[in-house]
Amino acid sequence: MSFELECPVDFKTIDENKARFTALWVFLLTITFLVVENWLPIGLLLFDFSLRAFESGKFSPLNKLSDFVINLVKIDPKPIDQAPKIFSAKIGWFFSISIIVALWFEGSDIAIILAAVLALFSLLESSIGFCAGCYVYTILKKILK
Repeated sequence: MSFELECPVDFKTIDENKARFTALWVFLLTITFLVVENWLPIGLLLFDFSLRAFESGKFSPLNKLSDFVINLVKIDPKPIDQAPKIFSAKIGWFFSISIIVALWFEGSDIAIILAAVLALFSLLESSIGFCAGCYVYTILKKILK
């Protein structure tokens, strides 16, 4: 049995550089949460993921920060389909809610594990363009058939 990777597609494009910088900010905020042990960085991530996951990404503070850096450094756009990034934002939204719920119910160990996974996947996306969301999408698609 082979594993053929599938990603959602909607034929609308975004800039891959922007997505990767945004993943970098997610990584840094998640690491900040792990270091300072305060829920505020995850609260900001929840807000930002909510905007990006439900197609209001143009209002995302992390996207705006990415735009600023890209314009400052003058990086040329690299178009990619936006659907995998929206799907990944939905996963990030779910992780952020799960972390906050775990903290609410005194499950700091669970919150730390979830945050570590979120940090790892956002680091992989920002550094080498590895989209864990495509793997989750492929697995869910096979399970839900």
